[in-house]
Amino acid sequence: MKILALILARGGSKRLPGKNIRILGGKPLIVWSLDVAQDIAEICTTLVSTDDLEIAKVCKEAGALVPWLRPAELSTDTAGSVDAALHALDWYEKEYGMVDGILLLQPTSPFRTKETVRKGIELFKENGKQSVLGVSPTHTHPMWTFKMDDDYLVPLMQDHGFLMRSQDLPAAYVVNGCFYLITPEELRDKRSFIVDKIIPLLIESPQEALDIDTEWDFFIAECFFSRKNIIV
Repeated sequence: MKILALILARGGSKRLPGKNIRILGGKPLIVWSLDVAQDIAEICTTLVSTDDLEIAKVCKEAGALVPWLRPAELSTDTAGSVDAALHALDWYEKEYGMVDGILLLQPTSPFRTKETVRKGIELFKENGKQSVLGVSPTHTHPMWTFKMDDDYLVPLMQDHGFLMRSQDLPAAYVVNGCFYLITPEELRDKRSFIVDKIIPLLIESPQEALDIDTEWDFFIAECFFSRKNIIV
């Protein structure tokens, strides 16, 4: 099994400027994701696709493969992550040969563990290279949510659960951004990491599921790190 780990890291974050190399627990945020991919037998390489010279420098020093800066047309606010992923995948397979899977590791998920990554890869192998997606139990059930209709609130879902007890609601899960694993063939065909048939990698730990996108998220991450029992 040969899996390419890929980290997509643009330099132009607007909600949390410089977040990918902001220091968390003594090292740049992105390095947490680089470190978790090390010493996992199935991962052949960790490739970082970035448009930012400083991010590239940090990642190279941490041992990642950063062969180029991402083209400008793939680095705009409107550019899709799939296009950037396919650009990196095409380049890697041309230079180093075919891979069995491409593992997208968000640089904003610092607390995922090696055990979780290994579990996701095992699910991928055990299910005939079926796509695997990291999910967590949702804190706000979609059957208890609203949308706006003119000036009024109406249930988001027609089959809502406002008359149901919380314990009677069906289990619901949210994509946590922690783990995406798919074959190159399916990624090229579907142009998405989320496809029709997908195996869940259930992550119940709130610290592992944390996705840093705002100043508040970063504050929560620092609080997690300051706890003595955190896994680093």
